[in-house]
Amino acid sequence: MSTTTATALGFIYPDHAAEDDYPLAERLLREAGTDVTLRVEHIYGTDLHAVPELLDLGSPDKLAHGASLLASSHPAAVIWACTSGSFVYGTGGAPGQVEGLAEAAGTAASSTSYAFVHAAQSLGITKVAVAASYPDDVARLFVEFLAAAGIEVVRMSSAGIDTAAEVGTLAPDQVLDLATSNDHADAQALLIPDTAMHTIGGLPRLESTLGKPVLTANQVTIWEALRLAGITAVQPALGTLFQERPHHDDVRS
Repeated sequence: MSTTTATALGFIYPDHAAEDDYPLAERLLREAGTDVTLRVEHIYGTDLHAVPELLDLGSPDKLAHGASLLASSHPAAVIWACTSGSFVYGTGGAPGQVEGLAEAAGTAASSTSYAFVHAAQSLGITKVAVAASYPDDVARLFVEFLAAAGIEVVRMSSAGIDTAAEVGTLAPDQVLDLATSNDHADAQALLIPDTAMHTIGGLPRLESTLGKPVLTANQVTIWEALRLAGITAVQPALGTLFQERPHHDDVRS
């Protein structure tokens, strides 16, 4: 009798806020026939949405420590599951951050910021609205990061929430209100860029209300890990990004 072992995917998650999105996504993926284990390990720092704190949170030493915590599961890919702690490094520093993580982890690696870029590319999306939880100065760095990848932000809003812990307390109706209040008619998709926000359970409602794809931080982070591991997963409960469509040949690594 043969047995199969689930493919492990590793996520380095900062502090605690919405990490329970990952076991929920794992259950949904397994229900759809994708045999994966989503392993989450935590690193810690000040959870302020402020540039100096975010630079420290995504530092090489912290990410190497996160990679060491994941090593025993031999993940097929490791993702730095933090949007602001990756885009804050800008296009000059974000590639090196990922390269350093890949070296520390000994496997393919990426970050949530790059996951957003690759997910948009896979859907052929070039114009987006951004509904950010961050203060304005931090949110604008995400706009710059997207622009450098050829993604135009036609509307950007910032909720001005100072800490990840507070973002993690937002209820589904509050997340929906954030999305509907900050969409734009010219946007092909709405992006919600904070892994501290619970969104996995609300994706169908978000997309049906807005009538367009919604890309959220934990969703694209999981998709990016699957992509790097060479796994194509179809699970409509996880949004348009996980619906069956042609292979992602247009994604530029």
